[in-house]
Amino acid sequence: MNRHSLKSAIQLVIVFFAGINIVSAQTNSVNVVTTSVPFLRISPDARSGGMGDVGVATAPDANASFWNVAKVPFNKNSAGIGVTYTPWLKDLGLGDVFLATLGSYYKLDDDQALSASMRYFSLGNIQFADYSGNITGNFSPKEYSFDVGYSRKLSEKISIGASLRYIVSSLVNGGVSINGTVYKTGHAVAGDVTLYSDNTDKTGEGVTWGIALTNLGSKIGYTNDAANKDFIPANMGLGVTYTKVFDETNKLTFALDVNKLLVPIAPISQDNGGPIDSANLSTYRNLGVMNSWTKSFNDGSNQMKDLQFSVGAEYSYANQFMFRAGYFYESAERGNRKYFSVGTGLKYNIFGINLSYLVPSGNGVTKNPLSNTLRLGITFDLGTEESVGNNNGY
Repeated sequence: MNRHSLKSAIQLVIVFFAGINIVSAQTNSVNVVTTSVPFLRISPDARSGGMGDVGVATAPDANASFWNVAKVPFNKNSAGIGVTYTPWLKDLGLGDVFLATLGSYYKLDDDQALSASMRYFSLGNIQFADYSGNITGNFSPKEYSFDVGYSRKLSEKISIGASLRYIVSSLVNGGVSINGTVYKTGHAVAGDVTLYSDNTDKTGEGVTWGIALTNLGSKIGYTNDAANKDFIPANMGLGVTYTKVFDETNKLTFALDVNKLLVPIAPISQDNGGPIDSANLSTYRNLGVMNSWTKSFNDGSNQMKDLQFSVGAEYSYANQFMFRAGYFYESAERGNRKYFSVGTGLKYNIFGINLSYLVPSGNGVTKNPLSNTLRLGITFDLGTEESVGNNNGY
């Protein structure tokens, strides 16, 4: 990717990271909840991607720790690995912008499990130039995270989990100076606390539900100014799934996730376009992390419009062939992302392959970054199998 100024390159990075749809302020009062490192909120696996980005309470698989680490002990196999590749902005002809993820788990026994996962978000190559068009260098912005988790069953139906995450955000080459401000790579530490309940019978029919508090952690900064740091996307997710088993070979699963970012909305001008009150903005930026979580429920915004909804369905034949569909909804005032997705899966012995496709929607600035994108995921079930209730993950 080539851009003719440092300013435009940074603006491009922001657009890539946000991945949101901008709507006209003439018809709606748009105030999107903005955070740094939003790649942590991109659906990290193809199976969930084909079901409208649901995952808090769906059946566990090798990618379970991305959504709800408490699901991991309910995996059928004693170990597993999952790899997913997601092109980003493919519709624009960019081949070097992508999200790659790796998920894994290992069960210590019937009740305990360890998990580890990684996300890597590449924004390709950006050519930097000054305002005169003189090339000043090249840089490849990237963000990545590593996490490890532990989960344990409290009973045959309920489990809890926790994970620790290290986040790195390298948007510009360390030491770059812009208008006298020296920028550096950002670092943050966060954690997840989750709960999962499996109320299915031996056939796999029944209800599962989960609660996931994710990315609870420090702010992240790109300068040495301690007062100039950004929130990371702390989130509360609630999920419920119902599976109907028709016979030994046919079953159908319905899933619903509701998500809310635990980040308050930044103050905007009263006349929706005028200058922002600098005092209120300073108070917002200096808000403590824990205070920001509670403030997100009392920031003066319409709380219902802060919610994101994902609904999905999966039909499974003989636990080998899967067909999926889903829908994602976000309020027009919070980003206006609305899209359908479809997907399919194939499972053979220890090997599974998943594909998902985001149906094109919108145009121009309202076009989704994943439109016309085929996401690919591969899973491997390792170790011994156990007789566990709801094991529909692939």
